[in-house]
Amino acid sequence: MRILVAALVVMTAFPVLADEVGDARKLAVSGRDAYWNCLAREYPRESNRNMPEQEFGALIAAACASERQNFRVALVGFLAIQSPDKDEGANLTTANDAIAFAQRDIVTAFARRKAASK
Repeated sequence: MRILVAALVVMTAFPVLADEVGDARKLAVSGRDAYWNCLAREYPRESNRNMPEQEFGALIAAACASERQNFRVALVGFLAIQSPDKDEGANLTTANDAIAFAQRDIVTAFARRKAASK
């Protein structure tokens, strides 16, 4: 009887957990998209065309603060739900790495566009 009750508890808990993971994933993806879109809006500005690459990199690093933070929080939350036994610091590092990748990608595109225009 105890095994039956335990099985029922597990069976009812997994759909809830699956919904929670799915919702957290959607939130993280939405946060990522909002951050990337914000960075993409910074890229084509006329005032950036003659800017040195390092200066543009600093501009991008400071841009989109609220979108960046929303993405970080959503991604850390998703990672915590997906792997609850993983260290919280590792999840934050993963989120920060994703943010750094987005910034590096935009700066790389900027540098390539600038080199191609010469």
